[in-house]
Amino acid sequence: MSPCVALVVFGVVCLLLATMVIVGRMRGRHGIQAPAVSGHPMFERAYRVQMNTLEQAVMFLPAFWLAVQFGRDDLACVLGALWLLGRVGYAVTYLRNPASRALPFVLAMAAFGGLLLQAAWGIGWSLWLG
Repeated sequence: MSPCVALVVFGVVCLLLATMVIVGRMRGRHGIQAPAVSGHPMFERAYRVQMNTLEQAVMFLPAFWLAVQFGRDDLACVLGALWLLGRVGYAVTYLRNPASRALPFVLAMAAFGGLLLQAAWGIGWSLWLG
């Protein structure tokens, strides 16, 4: 496995951990007792960032793996890094001002789309060649 592949996956795990820590801090700062998921607007933003990031990661990781296995791992790593950059940007902008999250969201989704295309092309090519 290429070190860049491992680095992208490690980055995703760190991003998920960071969003979890932020939610925990907001829970404590604003007195939101578990299992509540609403209360102070800053907690709700942090919680939405965490949940949206988790939802995206569940789709990103298998798409990334397929793109690495059936496509070019270097291209998959570039797209994976762009996805990570977009997701970090999404988290930062959403926490500051939810209305400003569009650009990083679009960047991450475009990178995800690129991974899906690369995976589909590679899988199709492999099936065609038998």
